[in-house]
Amino acid sequence: MQHLLIANRGEIAIRIARAAAEVGMQTTAVFAEDDGESLHVRRADNAVQLAGVGPAAYLDIDGIVAAAKDCGADAIHPGYGFLSENADFGRAVGAAGLTYIGPSPEALGTFGDKAKARALAIASNVPVVKGTEGPTDFAGARKFFDSLGSDGAVMVKAVAGGGGRGMRPVTDAADLEEAMTRCQSEAEAAFGDGGVYLEQLVQSARHVEVQVAADQHGNVHVLGDRDCSLQRRRQKIVELAPAPALSTAQRDALWNHAAAITKAADYTGLGTVEFLLGSDGTLAFIEFNARLQVEHTVTEAVTGLDLVHLQFEIAKGGDLSALDVPAARGMAIQARVNLETMEPDGSARPGGGNLTAFEPPAGPGVRVDHFGYAGYQTSPRYDSMLAKVIVHTNSDDPNIAATATARTLSEFRLEGAPSNIGFLQALLSRTEWSDYEFDVEFVEREAPVLIEAAKSVPRNYFGSSEPAATAAQLAGAKVDNVDPLAVLDHGKVETAAPVQTIDADEAGHIVRAPMQGAIVSLNVAPGDTVSEGKVLLIMDSMKMEHEVAAETSGIVQRIDVAPGDTVFEDSPLLLIEEADVDADSVDIGQEIDLDHIRPDLAEVEARRAKGYDENRPEAVARRDKTNQRTARQNVEDLVDDGTFIEYGPMVIAARRRRTPLDELIDRTPADGLIGGIGEVNGSLFPEEDARCMVMSYDYTVLAGTQGKKNHQKKDRLFGIAETWRLPVVFFAEGGGGRPGDTDVEFAANLHTPAFNLWGKLSGNAPMVGIVSGRCFAGNAVILGCCDTVIATANATIGMGGPAMIEGGGLGVYRPEEVGPMSVMKKNGVVDIAVEDEAEAVAVAKKYISYFQGPVEDWDCADQRLLRHVVPENRLRIYEVRNAINLMADTDSVLELRRDFGIGIITCLARFEGRPVGIIANNPKHLGGAIDSDAADKAARFMQLCDAFDIPIVSLCDTPGNMVGPEYEKEALVRHCGRLYVIGANVTVPIFTVVLRKGYGLGAQAMAGGSFHAPFFTISWPTGEFGGMGLEGAVKLGYRDVLAAIEDVDERREKYEEMVAAMYEQGKATNTASMFELDDVIDPADTRRWIVSGLKAQPPKPVRTEKKRPWIDTW
Repeated sequence: MQHLLIANRGEIAIRIARAAAEVGMQTTAVFAEDDGESLHVRRADNAVQLAGVGPAAYLDIDGIVAAAKDCGADAIHPGYGFLSENADFGRAVGAAGLTYIGPSPEALGTFGDKAKARALAIASNVPVVKGTEGPTDFAGARKFFDSLGSDGAVMVKAVAGGGGRGMRPVTDAADLEEAMTRCQSEAEAAFGDGGVYLEQLVQSARHVEVQVAADQHGNVHVLGDRDCSLQRRRQKIVELAPAPALSTAQRDALWNHAAAITKAADYTGLGTVEFLLGSDGTLAFIEFNARLQVEHTVTEAVTGLDLVHLQFEIAKGGDLSALDVPAARGMAIQARVNLETMEPDGSARPGGGNLTAFEPPAGPGVRVDHFGYAGYQTSPRYDSMLAKVIVHTNSDDPNIAATATARTLSEFRLEGAPSNIGFLQALLSRTEWSDYEFDVEFVEREAPVLIEAAKSVPRNYFGSSEPAATAAQLAGAKVDNVDPLAVLDHGKVETAAPVQTIDADEAGHIVRAPMQGAIVSLNVAPGDTVSEGKVLLIMDSMKMEHEVAAETSGIVQRIDVAPGDTVFEDSPLLLIEEADVDADSVDIGQEIDLDHIRPDLAEVEARRAKGYDENRPEAVARRDKTNQRTARQNVEDLVDDGTFIEYGPMVIAARRRRTPLDELIDRTPADGLIGGIGEVNGSLFPEEDARCMVMSYDYTVLAGTQGKKNHQKKDRLFGIAETWRLPVVFFAEGGGGRPGDTDVEFAANLHTPAFNLWGKLSGNAPMVGIVSGRCFAGNAVILGCCDTVIATANATIGMGGPAMIEGGGLGVYRPEEVGPMSVMKKNGVVDIAVEDEAEAVAVAKKYISYFQGPVEDWDCADQRLLRHVVPENRLRIYEVRNAINLMADTDSVLELRRDFGIGIITCLARFEGRPVGIIANNPKHLGGAIDSDAADKAARFMQLCDAFDIPIVSLCDTPGNMVGPEYEKEALVRHCGRLYVIGANVTVPIFTVVLRKGYGLGAQAMAGGSFHAPFFTISWPTGEFGGMGLEGAVKLGYRDVLAAIEDVDERREKYEEMVAAMYEQGKATNTASMFELDDVIDPADTRRWIVSGLKAQPPKPVRTEKKRPWIDTW
């Protein structure tokens, strides 16, 4: 290698040029069109201008390779950043017949892709942080985030990244999508690859790394370790070597893991293996940087090795087998001097300017790598790092090294631009250096204190006493702002533009730039009279426009800038001669018309209005024809007036490739899914209890099918509902999945997260499904996952519609034949059957109210009527619903699944306004015996009540669990078993009232498994008890006695006598005397007992997590 092209800029280009010169190589620097004044241009033997400006010029692979060939170079060194980890660049260099100073393209491909690097680490038994595999989309990222639990946190990282760019921590799932978008944008700009992946965020961790070197002969050397925990926003600012506060075992593990992954990759060149060291001592690989690191200097200081020389030797094919790596001597610290201002949140605001003074420190053990000089006009387009101050001490005490570095920084004179030197001094003066008590979040955590401390750090040099600049400090060159190609022509013709200067002696107030940015427009001219607060000009900074207003009244004397100029923070903009200004002579603005609709707002309102019913007459007419409401009519009826906030009303179907945009806007408003938040029953309950999420498929939009965009909308709303524990009412009419969307490519779309997210909501807050008309496939899944399903008389529900049934070769059916209400009521799919949507909404409001809390206004029937509900004839049946309606508040009862599992009645009700759930045996069905359907129905209802802290009233009148061969065919044992398992584990109180029969295992099932399990178990005087039915008990228990009586009539008489005796023994009063019951009461006292039990309960707990993992759908 004789001639080296350095494909980088700034201090690292200078560092490489010096190393190359020391081994006799000629050097050529490259520079962008706007970077010709950077010092690296003068520190190389030659310099070649690249096409373009800013980082893009240094990322131009073809341009850099062509420059190398044109200048006669035979090798290229990429430095760090830019193309240093780009495998395509390495391949292009090799294809051009040039030597690449770095690893092979294959190694760059592996380690430049952080996901591949993780995979290699895992294969090499190197521990890694839990993370996603490969570039990850939002759905995959959200799934991973959710898998970490309620305290989960992640780091979003660029797949091709490094240097802290394209990285963001996320501790709240709501911030994940924005963080990914920003990281993808940063990664694309910095590395040309917007892919990102996720890793679990390790809290309170240190960042430690190992420097390795490997040659082409298989030799791998570990050169030492470093600590880089002092970072701001994932970008290092202070590094030291060797890493302090490591045990021998930890250091050995670090070195062994680093060597293992280096060998596994068949790596050649210098590399850095980075790890996180948790507060618990856990080590985890995070990435392998296949390049020279910014902080290589501290390893050089403590080992005496020249790492760039070592790179040259490896690139030439040298054998490192004889390399003797010296043990670390003392300790070295590197402090990065950046042109920036630190903010209290730990972020940095980039700065710049014309360096009026640049005097770096010097002395024994001090090294400064930089590219600054007095008169240098910095550029906002590039990284803010200007210099690296490296201090080496013979002591291995980090506190001594930090003190020496802080002292060295105090001698660094840098004027004309803001820098972080004072901040670094404050950081290096902390007491934590004694025991090295730092982690990667320390700087951000302590930023406000460090910023304050930086104000009083020593400055051991003679500073400038010159006044602040009085001429506009342009950031970069000035070009024709009208011509969009002017920036590309800059540099081809040298021109010297005069700079207007405001005389500091001129009387007046200088208006300065509040930030670095570009002048967009001027609102004043010299001679104009302005009053305090008037907007003088508009500036653009970071793509946002900012108003610069007058801070005093007066006359504009001079203007120092023009539209298109880019200026630094604090640069003078114009001069105002202070004067008293007559308000009448100044434009004080027009009076604001509060009713005026601006064009931008009018456009928004017009677009939103396209989805309103009044602008969709044909769609409304179709609903009128089927005697159904529109989706918006249902939503408006459900939520309180003026409370509904809709999410995504402007979304349209993902069919832009097949349908004109205007047509999509007209025909697919909201992509067929209306969703948002509002209040329900706000007149009865406080706003924190009235809040509710409402969603509705719109059957007039593509038959209410589930398209790509409304899936995304569901995902968004489901996440909000989960986070904020919102009840959800979902109108589910629709035809299932939509195969016709074109704006997304997929094979089967089975990775969509909607159904997973929806299922997770079970038990989080009440979920109500409402259906009118057709509800098939995916829409039916949404419906079937709900706690409660309300359906109108015209509803037909099925896991597949006619097309799917016919496609499966299962016959041809009309939609109404698939799952009509005559079937769905009896099989338990529908909880509440109603006539139409108006009734459905009214019932939904009533249902939701039980979960919103107590009501103040209530009334009840004369409780003495309860004495006459159960007939005196113990064998005569009666209507238990009469007992329920009498004892509960008037009109407060809402029965669920009336036509299914009819052996047990389940309903919600109120007692003195307080909500309860009621389960009651139905003596009209099998005499109240519990069969499979009844057991399932009651068990699920108890889950529902328990999940949302609703007490349970159990009205027992059962001869026991149903028996017999036909019933056992239904897996009766398992179904009945649910009542015992669920009843024993609910934590809400159960109030058991025995109305008549309380026999055997069935009665115990109605009391949570034992009469002493409920809060109380009481009986009416009509109660009768036994281990099983009296007749069966006599026949089974006294079979021998009865068999001994040969005369049938005598045997019958004896049998009836025994039954009567057993009845007397099992009467309520006798059972209570043995304390198997808490009391026998007057039926008229039932309500008083229940209300007393409710009042005895502690306040309903405020829950931040689910009480139950889910509620069974059956």
